[in-house]
Amino acid sequence: MGAVLSCGPTALVSHGSAGWLWGITAWTPEIHVVTLNDVVRSRPGITVHRRFDLGSGDRREVAGIPVTDPVSVLIDMACCLSDARLERAIREADRLELVDPERLRGLLDLIPRRPGIGRLRRLLDSETFSLTDSELERRFLPLVAAVDLPRPQTQVWLNGYRVDFYWPELGLVVETDGLRYHRTPSQQKKDRLRDQAHATAGLTPLRFTAAQVRFEPRQTMATLIAVASRLRSAR
Repeated sequence: MGAVLSCGPTALVSHGSAGWLWGITAWTPEIHVVTLNDVVRSRPGITVHRRFDLGSGDRREVAGIPVTDPVSVLIDMACCLSDARLERAIREADRLELVDPERLRGLLDLIPRRPGIGRLRRLLDSETFSLTDSELERRFLPLVAAVDLPRPQTQVWLNGYRVDFYWPELGLVVETDGLRYHRTPSQQKKDRLRDQAHATAGLTPLRFTAAQVRFEPRQTMATLIAVASRLRSAR
């Protein structure tokens, strides 16, 4: 609060300092504050950032302290955090129900150009990547062929659920999730019930995200090889 008050009436705690206040990142000794571009302030121990478009829409309060909103915090932190730390911050913001990855990605297209947006957009594009059924088949089936698995049945009903890919000779079911880390509690419950129904029927359920199929084909193929090998040995 002292840092905000010392930097004028438009000042807000920002960047990692705001992230700490929101509970999405660890504490850092140096305090970051953002203020309007035409306000010239310099304070020892405080990093002052300036924005010409800073307005009331950016302002929130945490414990009575004026702070930037969670979306602005993640954009600002995208300028200085590693991919791993930025992803953890996104996960925490999602877990705390401050903003979910899908909504965050949509909002980035509406915000005027600003440092951090491009990097955050690229990270989210790999995390919120989804595929239609036809796109999924087009990308997944070549991976299946590359590891010498037979062509699976696709979009068939099994144990009361429509499954993405099914190998009856192996007893293997492969499903894909649209998002890597944002799954609502309701969706997670449904997924567990699906997997349990297949397991009860003596099948092996296996899940990949659409992003894994698209961006991590080697890991996807390695997993398919290992699971298929185990299932063949057991038969």
